[in-house]
Amino acid sequence: MRTYLEEVCDAVVIGAGHAGCEAALALARTGYKTVMLTLNLDSIAFMACNPSVGGTAKGQIVREIDALGGEMGINADRSLLQIRMLNRGKGTAVQSLRGQADKNLYHENMKKTLENTENLRILQGEAVDILTKNGKVTGVKTAFGGKITCRAVIIATGVYLNGSVIAGEWRKKSGPNGFSAAEKLTASLIKLGFSVRRFKTGTPARVDGRTIDYSALEMQNGENDVFPFSFMTDGLPKKQTPCYLTYTTEETHRIIRENLHRSPLFSGAIKGTGPRYCPSIEDKVVRFGDKDRHQLFLEPEGGNTREVYVQGLSTSLPHDVQKKMYRTVKGLEHCEIMRYAYAIEYDCIDSTDLYPTLEYKKISGLYTAGQINGTSGYEEAAAQGLMAGINASLKLRGEAPFILSRDEGYIGVLIDDLVTKGTNEPYRMMTSRAEYRIVLRQDNTDLRLTEKAVRTGLISKERLKKLENRKRQYLKALQELKTSVKPKDCAPLMQKYGFETPSVALSYADMVRRGIPLKEIKKEFSAFCGVADSVLFTAETDAKYEGYTEKEKDQIEKAKKLEEKTLPKDIDYLNMEGLRLEARQKLDKIRPENLGQAGRISGVSPADIAVLMVALKK
Repeated sequence: MRTYLEEVCDAVVIGAGHAGCEAALALARTGYKTVMLTLNLDSIAFMACNPSVGGTAKGQIVREIDALGGEMGINADRSLLQIRMLNRGKGTAVQSLRGQADKNLYHENMKKTLENTENLRILQGEAVDILTKNGKVTGVKTAFGGKITCRAVIIATGVYLNGSVIAGEWRKKSGPNGFSAAEKLTASLIKLGFSVRRFKTGTPARVDGRTIDYSALEMQNGENDVFPFSFMTDGLPKKQTPCYLTYTTEETHRIIRENLHRSPLFSGAIKGTGPRYCPSIEDKVVRFGDKDRHQLFLEPEGGNTREVYVQGLSTSLPHDVQKKMYRTVKGLEHCEIMRYAYAIEYDCIDSTDLYPTLEYKKISGLYTAGQINGTSGYEEAAAQGLMAGINASLKLRGEAPFILSRDEGYIGVLIDDLVTKGTNEPYRMMTSRAEYRIVLRQDNTDLRLTEKAVRTGLISKERLKKLENRKRQYLKALQELKTSVKPKDCAPLMQKYGFETPSVALSYADMVRRGIPLKEIKKEFSAFCGVADSVLFTAETDAKYEGYTEKEKDQIEKAKKLEEKTLPKDIDYLNMEGLRLEARQKLDKIRPENLGQAGRISGVSPADIAVLMVALKK
């Protein structure tokens, strides 16, 4: 095929999923001429699985993306059907926003944003080769023979690399939802030295909402007393669409057990490693044989469609088995399936081949982001896309990279886990992965991150103005929390919450730590005038967890001492005396930036770190 020059630009983003959209916007908005190459324009920001944004730990990531100037939070707010706060019965640090999105509207809104962004060209086509010269990326070649020359490439291919869709005995080379797979690019990646592995994910069926008996189900309404995903959004939708709760039955499990021999998961037809934290229903029935039911949620896919997503009933069983199985669920006895469930296998890379900037160690200017790095989830993908886009932009400018540490954000935890520890299964962010989660709450992401991100060029004047206003209110609230109240004046409120009249004066912060809501204090003493509820929530949380926060900050300071001890890039680990063989090999592969990162590598012991410290002193 004849090669022709398609475009000369600064950067190419391959893929237009959640990672690709953030990467392309970050580059274009910072002034770089960018081409976003996608197999199909209809797949831009497509929600291939659940029609939702956020969730446990993922809500924190979305708010961090927003605080850094990304688009996911803004787009989610524009497309909301419903929003809720998860884990309300637990501490604030593990509470997370989750919003149901109108699937088609989410795609349309993001596509419109991309189309109206200066410096960004959207091009439908398949990337088949990454072009390099002297260890640097120089461009991308398309299946049509087009050559796009550039200085940076971000690969954000999602689950499309050699995608293969499976349901029972049926298999087809395909991306999700019938979109074409990318069949040529993997060979180029292998040629460039990437280690490629095979992962698997799946999705449930979509059923016709007209055939669901909602009267038999438990309604799950949205909430109005929460904040939006984006700090730029004013207010929530007045009307929210409900979801519904139901469960599998013993009959569901019987049908699954009787047909396990037809499941590609158990027959060996599926070779890829699946997500441990989001298993298919047949996997759950086998692994948790003592459970007589599993929780399911019926979630609307949009305001202009009857399709309903059956969360929790992901499967790759044959269609005839699926039809019987779904109709054993309460409320779905007469359901009609509109789209059957399926599993999808795809190629991804070993993320330990990347720097913390998400740049490939062997090729300058080549970055990867999203599911190609072994992660699962829209939010994890978007976060990586944003960080890859930011760092590609900074590299083009000749400026220092932008890297978040584990104590600065969930995004820092996510990327550090990927590049330091790697993953042998689809990686999902959880609050338990963040050791400083009391500090890294979702309510304070703008206070933590926005000013740090100013140098990236993604923070608008409007966003900074909003931040300054929030900071003024926050500092005002902190000052007022110190207000002292005489025993007789605080007695009524104390008694209302089951406390005896205090013998000494109490501050508002003292009352908060005793469990009295700050809203009640505000009302009782006419305090905190001009402070928004969302800011009041942050100030209240800081007062309530002050002791724990101080402990975490002490731990952060101790950890930073190791992070500050940088390791030379040319250090010879393989011949370093005193290191165990496994540590030598792992350190040589990962090439950690500092002692802190070295200590988090699987297979590197405290004794090995001691050897490194001695070597550094020498």
